[in-house]
Amino acid sequence: MKKARRLQPGSKIAILSPSSGLPFLFPENYELGLQNLRDVLEFEIVEMPTARMAPDELYQNPQLRAEDINHCFKDDSIDGIITSIGGYESIRILPYLDLDVIVNNPKMIMGFSDATTFLSYLNQLGLVTFYGPGVLAGLAQMKNLPSTYIDHLKSILFGEAFPYTYKPYELWTHGYQDWNNPEMVGQCKEFYPNETGWKFLQGNTTQQGYLWGGCIEVLEFMKATKYWPEEDFWQDKILIFETSEEKPSPNHVGYMLRNYGVQGLFSKVKGVMFGRAKDYTPEENVELHEMIVKVIKGEFGADELPIVVGVDFGHTDPKIILPMGVKFEINPQTNEIVLLESPFQK
Repeated sequence: MKKARRLQPGSKIAILSPSSGLPFLFPENYELGLQNLRDVLEFEIVEMPTARMAPDELYQNPQLRAEDINHCFKDDSIDGIITSIGGYESIRILPYLDLDVIVNNPKMIMGFSDATTFLSYLNQLGLVTFYGPGVLAGLAQMKNLPSTYIDHLKSILFGEAFPYTYKPYELWTHGYQDWNNPEMVGQCKEFYPNETGWKFLQGNTTQQGYLWGGCIEVLEFMKATKYWPEEDFWQDKILIFETSEEKPSPNHVGYMLRNYGVQGLFSKVKGVMFGRAKDYTPEENVELHEMIVKVIKGEFGADELPIVVGVDFGHTDPKIILPMGVKFEINPQTNEIVLLESPFQK
């Protein structure tokens, strides 16, 4: 796997909008996210042409969005890329990506939700990519989230201490206060205590593998296209899935998982990780967890495959950063998720 050069305070980070024009609609929240990147992480910010583009114009120009990504990888002065937020149709930019430029000039590129399309595809092509917060969703709220969140961001983006053991955040929230209210910019909704942390639904043995996945609904857009992995890709992978604000039902998640089972993946991969399901009630979480086990174990016989749920990534806050393409270890006995190597060049 090709790793980017390590980030540090002063690194030049490009901001772009590969899917949704929400920075145009919510400039106060967007500006706060940029300021937090400058103040807390001490990054130098470079805004790409699509970063503040109006939603209609952005939608009409998938090639322009791809050209922003191409330019960032081509420009050696840029150290990393962070998306403004997700959306719903970034798959339209994939045909316009300059793969030779991107693969041969590895950079840190981070996002979540609809960014799943290019993060998962570029990972297939050999690039370490980062499933983590965006400017409006996760970084604008940085100073109003538990202090351990900032510690985590710095540990992953700047740190040199690996292996790195992830820890569940003590508090979590389902979302943000109204972005239309300037007085509530950067504020989160109600916080809940993370009393149990994440939970292994099954598995008895420690497994090691390389993360791949993202938003489970977005991955559906990619199936049966040339951007979907080949059969030999799945060995030694740990699948990561999370659900969006559209809140697919437990049954719907089961439908999607069943497709992975029919592909034969549950006999090839080393584990499955689910992010905390957004806006699920405790009762719905029980149904979801039962459905996951029903499909993976009950329908496809993968009764020893480790499955961990409620992990702090995706449409939840604070988020952990999950680098895809570097080795992880998941341990059902100790309830641990460990990043075994640096996601950056030495």
